[in-house]
Amino acid sequence: MSEKHPRLVVRSIGAVLAGFLAVVFLSIGTDAALHATGVFPPWGQPMSDTLFVLATAYRTVYGVAGGYVAAWLAPNRPITHAVWLGAVGVAVSTIGAAATWNAGPELGPKWYPLTLVVIALPISWLGGWFRDKGANSAAR
Repeated sequence: MSEKHPRLVVRSIGAVLAGFLAVVFLSIGTDAALHATGVFPPWGQPMSDTLFVLATAYRTVYGVAGGYVAAWLAPNRPITHAVWLGAVGVAVSTIGAAATWNAGPELGPKWYPLTLVVIALPISWLGGWFRDKGANSAAR
């Protein structure tokens, strides 16, 4: 095993972790801002489906951004790193859906966590694709 291989593994894990943290911090930050400004009701209070659609929309954008970050920081195979981020998103979203399934209306309608599970992989891939396409077109 060459000395470069462990470095590539660490850089790969770091790229996926950075993409994940970008999604988490952007999502939680936006949630907090929307609660603080009164767009969302106070924490722990039920929200309308329309507000969950809004949350899904910005989480979709942030998922694409996270895939972009993972691909941008990847030492090689950028789209593969974005897909790994998507797989982590599927796992985390599935755990969240299972944990909140019967927890009450303040955690939202059942379609919401299921949507997050379903979109995690394709939106991360899309972010990686945008990064890869942009990097390839810049190289031409």
